[in-house]
Amino acid sequence: MKKWSVVLVLGCAQFVMVLDGTVMNVSISTVVSDLGTTVSAMQAAITFYTLTMAALMMLGAKLGDIWGRRRAFVIGSIVYALGSLTTALAPNIVFLFLGWSVVEGLGAVLVIPAIAALVADNYQGRDRISAYATIGAVSGAAVAAGPLIGGYVTTYLSWRYVFFGEVVIMIAVVLLTRLITDRTVRQHSRIDVWSVLLSAVGLVLVVLGMLQSKTWGWVVPLTSPQIGGVEIAPLQISLTAWFILIGCVLLWAFVRRQRMLVAAGRSPLVHVEMFSIRRLRSGLSVLGAQYAVTAGLFFMVPVYLQMTLGLDPLQTGLKIFPLSISLILFSIVGTRLSKLWSPRRIVRAGQFILVGSSLLLLGAVTPDLRAGLFAVGMFLAGAALGLLASQLGNVNMSSVTEKETSEVGGLQGVFQNLGSSLGTALIGSILIAALSTSFAGAVAGSTLSDEVQAQVASETHGGVSIVPSSTVEQIGTEAGLSSTDASTLAGLYRDSQLSSLRIAFFGLIAISLLSLLFSAGIPTEAPPRGGRQKRLSAEASGGGD
Repeated sequence: MKKWSVVLVLGCAQFVMVLDGTVMNVSISTVVSDLGTTVSAMQAAITFYTLTMAALMMLGAKLGDIWGRRRAFVIGSIVYALGSLTTALAPNIVFLFLGWSVVEGLGAVLVIPAIAALVADNYQGRDRISAYATIGAVSGAAVAAGPLIGGYVTTYLSWRYVFFGEVVIMIAVVLLTRLITDRTVRQHSRIDVWSVLLSAVGLVLVVLGMLQSKTWGWVVPLTSPQIGGVEIAPLQISLTAWFILIGCVLLWAFVRRQRMLVAAGRSPLVHVEMFSIRRLRSGLSVLGAQYAVTAGLFFMVPVYLQMTLGLDPLQTGLKIFPLSISLILFSIVGTRLSKLWSPRRIVRAGQFILVGSSLLLLGAVTPDLRAGLFAVGMFLAGAALGLLASQLGNVNMSSVTEKETSEVGGLQGVFQNLGSSLGTALIGSILIAALSTSFAGAVAGSTLSDEVQAQVASETHGGVSIVPSSTVEQIGTEAGLSSTDASTLAGLYRDSQLSSLRIAFFGLIAISLLSLLFSAGIPTEAPPRGGRQKRLSAEASGGGD
């Protein structure tokens, strides 16, 4: 038992890291109600949780090299526990954003890279393989159990108890870290602050621009922020376009700085020359797209099930459960298939299944939910994601030498979380923007009187919020509408919600199809298990993929 005590401690931390995001998604309507906030605000919180990790994951890995992996793991666990406690006690969305999106994210960037490194430090040979498999199984269990745990606790107790539970688990993890050995020699290198700032600010600006596109507009200004009554839209161009442009320029400057640091003999935050490896470039790109689709799906589906159909969090978790089960099952199937099929064939099979599942889910979005079609769509979506998960990690790791695997592991964390934040920001913004446009058009073409239409237009001038469709009639009555007009408005809103959800699902289909272009560099032969040094010499010159 003592032999496996280390992986038990690390597995508990891994379980909490994975569980956290799924809980918040299935609890979205309850959290909105409890904190008196909006779905848009929750979209921002979910986006920034993963964005914090994407922006600072490489910094967290570097700090682990400098401080020592166990010390970084302990500090990260304490920070994460403080964030969970803040979230559990949050009286409003501001404290939830601070505790969950920021503090927990900061803790996670220290914990996640340290877990993989500490497994390598504490196990050798077949024991190491078994330990890594255990960590993977724990992640799969958290994905499967997360929606059910979150749904049950939120429905029958409170979503806050999940975060209190995380505090208890992380305290136990910290107390048991004395069982963990840290054999890695600490590095005596200096972190380049400019690299951290350029990458973090660049990513934040790009994602924030996409997140606010539903309000600011993509290029033509819609509802711009104001200072002193003056709208901020430089040269009559939306802030969304400016944020994305400036963010891209900063990321370009980040790449240039990494090359300058290497040329000067200093340690960069990221060895950007690794992106010249076609296999690695394709693997990371497909990984990012996979997580974008997953995050978009986990944001949209609870909105549909809870806000449109009125299901509670537990019912929502049960509807998502087929995806969780098939994801675990087909990650195993994909590993077995790798003995018969090439990685590219398995990845592309997963991508095409993902497109098909999105089409089925699109067809299932109706006023009364086509339950059978929806369950099949969710199962196939999980199958697709499982096939992709079974291949991409090994494709990426086998692209480089053993010395570079730690850095590639950090890059995988960056692309996973960046994909998640972009997916939530983009799909959520499409959903909310489509709702505003669809509802405005429906009201304008309805039988409502001109006076009522003008009142609705005035109330929704800054955009239409996502609210439970069952409450719209009451909202209309409280606003002074007659019962007939309020009932008509509720029907228009429900239809508009369904229309916007279909548009958002179409966005998922577009991302899934786009990812097919990224998979061109996935190898047509099984990648070597020993790393890049075993690759064909022709591949080193850019061919062979």
